[in-house]
Amino acid sequence: MRVVIAGAGIGGLTTALMCHARGIPCTIYEAAREVREVGVGINVLPHAIRELAALGLLDELDTVGVRTRELTYLTRAGQEVWSELRGTHAGHDVPQFSIHRGRFQKVLYDAVRDRLGPDAVKVGRRLSGFIQDEAGVTAHFTDAVDGGAGQTVRAEVLICADGIHSVGRRTFYRDEGPPSWQGVVMWRGAAEWPVWKDGESMAIAGGLGGKFVLYPIAPRMGRTQLMNWVVNVRIKDPAVSTPPPDSWSRQASLATVLPHARRFAVPGMDIEGLVRASPAIFEYPMADRDPLPRWTFGRVTLLGDAAHPMYPVGSNGASQAILDARCLTDALARAEHPRAALWAYEKERLPKTAEVVRTNRIGGPERVIDEAEKRAPAGFTDIETVLSFEERKAITGGYATMTAGPQIRRVV
Repeated sequence: MRVVIAGAGIGGLTTALMCHARGIPCTIYEAAREVREVGVGINVLPHAIRELAALGLLDELDTVGVRTRELTYLTRAGQEVWSELRGTHAGHDVPQFSIHRGRFQKVLYDAVRDRLGPDAVKVGRRLSGFIQDEAGVTAHFTDAVDGGAGQTVRAEVLICADGIHSVGRRTFYRDEGPPSWQGVVMWRGAAEWPVWKDGESMAIAGGLGGKFVLYPIAPRMGRTQLMNWVVNVRIKDPAVSTPPPDSWSRQASLATVLPHARRFAVPGMDIEGLVRASPAIFEYPMADRDPLPRWTFGRVTLLGDAAHPMYPVGSNGASQAILDARCLTDALARAEHPRAALWAYEKERLPKTAEVVRTNRIGGPERVIDEAEKRAPAGFTDIETVLSFEERKAITGGYATMTAGPQIRRVV
């Protein structure tokens, strides 16, 4: 069996590594001219890190990321609603990582080139279409730089891991239209900053309609550390406004972002100073898509954001893509026919990710902040009088159980 993967993002690269570990030949075709360290910070949860640890990548991740110790949920005014230990500090056998997205992708990319060979990732090749027959699938890739002569490849399976604007998804769902947007814009940045708290903690202040997210994304450098921040604010009416482009390189001005950042408070952090210190501020729409009735058509399937783009709530975008990769490659390794493997993968993963998409739309675990602010809009003296411990635990713990799910059988 030979597999072709469209897209060298986190999902596509992880899938290639897992295919290799199971003895399945594969090649990635990536639209970008080069795989660069773009983006800002993300969190990757233990249920996903466990799969990367099994691939022998834990040391590399420790070199570029931070093992998250604690997460605190706050109101917009900075009052604590809930705090919990994370990763190994919470009893998991592997950590949660707070990490620069581009550096995380680079760890995966370097591992693919080292293990599969330097030609395992073909850059500057954008998927333009495909045709299938009983024996396999023929995928067509165009030159992503100038649209010139491309490449045609033959395989038994095509995995479309090509993001929220997936060509594969659009081929199957031509009338789906643009991503769903509720008027929320995210501004993101990072700056070298004096170490906050223990240098391993993160905070989220405010609920779904407006929040500030803070966490370190690189190991300490003496007394400073690369600190990631995000401001999410609903500023548009989606009925009359179109979302901004979801480009990794679209920048926003300090004057645009600062008034919104000033709405939030995190104890011990000079939010305005951190935002001002950031060399660049990037703007993205907070968008997702409705869950699909199916991902797989014959020998072609969707993975990661191509299959289930979700709001960046609960740190599950990259984590769910990694779980997709594990489930799909396990199915390919044990199935008698590629079609059976893709069907088994879809049956296992589609309903679970659809539930995450729907839950993230109402706030995911961060709904505990919305509930506290709704019940006590002017603040509180004791959170227990507003939202009991058991109520808070039910919101946050229920989400964690839903997104991690039962452990799936390991084959390598």
